Amino acid sequence: QVQLVQSGGGLVQAGGSLRLSCAASGRTFGNYVMGWFRQAPGKERDFVAAINRSGGVTKYADSVKGRFTISRDNVKNTLYLQMNSLKPEDTAVYYCAASTYGYDWGTGTSYDYWGQGTQVTVSS
Repeated sequence: QVQLVQSGGGLVQAGGSLRLSCAASGRTFGNYVMGWFRQAPGKERDFVAAINRSGGVTKYADSVKGRFTISRDNVKNTLYLQMNSLKPEDTAVYYCAASTYGYDWGTGTSYDYWGQGTQVTVSS
């Protein structure tokens, strides 16, 4: 199995930027499709972005397309989410996740391992 430890996040004004990191340990990081999800208070967990094992293919939710960038470093065993032009509606707890088989990247049940979550708050 793989363990995921998140860092980054915090409070930022609208229009600002943040970068989230997700460090993996355990089994080979490069064996997993990786994703980011978020959950706002009182709402369901939503897909944000995903990236294939080599890092060459990405997928984004329409709400973040053009503002967020997912990337990975398979040498450092780390996943990233660069968030630019942040909006108050981006406020949520963000989770990284690892998928062994990589089916249906946009669905949370496709992921086997999850990070602990990190709060992102965007003030207006």
